Amino acid sequence: MKFTFRHTIISCFLGYIVQAVINNFAPLLFLTFQSSYGIPLSQITVLIGFNFIVQLCVDFASAGFAEKLGYRRSMLLAHGLSIGGLIALGVLPEILPSPFVGLMIAVFLYAIGGGLLEVLVSPIVEACPTDNKEQMMSVLHSFYCWGVVAVIVLSTLFFTVFGIENWRILAFIWALLPLADGVLFLFVPINTPVPEGEGMSLRELVKSSSFRVLFLMMLCAGASEMAVSQWASTLCENALGVSKTIGDLAGMASFAVLMGLARALHGRLAGRLPLGRTMTASAVLCVLAYLLIALVPNAFAGLTGCAVCGFAVGIMWPGTFSKGAAALPRGGTMMFALFALAGDIGCAAGPALAGLAADMSGGDLRVGVLCAVVFPIGMALLSILSSRGKTK
Repeated sequence: MKFTFRHTIISCFLGYIVQAVINNFAPLLFLTFQSSYGIPLSQITVLIGFNFIVQLCVDFASAGFAEKLGYRRSMLLAHGLSIGGLIALGVLPEILPSPFVGLMIAVFLYAIGGGLLEVLVSPIVEACPTDNKEQMMSVLHSFYCWGVVAVIVLSTLFFTVFGIENWRILAFIWALLPLADGVLFLFVPINTPVPEGEGMSLRELVKSSSFRVLFLMMLCAGASEMAVSQWASTLCENALGVSKTIGDLAGMASFAVLMGLARALHGRLAGRLPLGRTMTASAVLCVLAYLLIALVPNAFAGLTGCAVCGFAVGIMWPGTFSKGAAALPRGGTMMFALFALAGDIGCAAGPALAGLAADMSGGDLRVGVLCAVVFPIGMALLSILSSRGKTK
């Protein structure tokens, strides 16, 4: 069988589904970890933060070693660590004296794999000989959303049929996905966006006002997305007064589905819609969704706001990647790695600000969402600045 760049793109699509598994499978088991291993909520919080910190470190470090190691070897390493982390998740807590230590080791392994995937998948697709880069980038990032939905739905179905006590078996089953995708990456052709040694250095990127604006856009994109999605379930249950089941389905799931739908639609319409204006309009819509959640004391309005927010943030992340690739064609791996770093910083800053503001207001998450509206406002202003060509 002759492998083509079409197979490369399919492998990258699967790579984002792998990342969705890594980021969303373990959170489904937090209550199980508490009951089975006696792990307190404080240590669960440490697991979440540790995963984020490791991925941040990988984002930064991979800017220096990914090109030297080579994209193929780096992708194989990413998939191998993802496999090891998922297997370790099901094995180590059972055999180590401290289940928490076992979970930490598992998180460490798959967080490195997830960080590498986040950095490498986009530039590999960008380097493929396709007609519409903007379209392909939007479709690529939509697969992370479909992956999130698949992890939630298929895992819930497995737990319903076989019982949640068999979650370790499901962890091993999920590990088959990075195994299959890793095998594909042994054979598919891979181009690099910029020949080795010709990409922009860190100093060159930092000196570019275009890069600085795009870096802040990535930060705002991550924060705008996660400030609502991270708290969606709790927001719906506590602030909006709906059941957890309805909150998870109408809040979290609808957010992910509509975010994926926005990316898929933009992929179809790319080339017919100006990216800059579309991103600005999306940011304004996101601001309106935040205000709907925060200011209208009605459960239906709040759930609608969560869904609309998912649609509004859909193109922010892939759109910024596309703008960066067009504005800085020599950006290379360094640029994509720093964009991933900025996005992850935003993914932490958005929920943190919302949570802190909610805590200071007596636990009202609507106040937290209202404070976090600064991020989509910032995204709108930066998108206008970028589109007007005020940077260089």
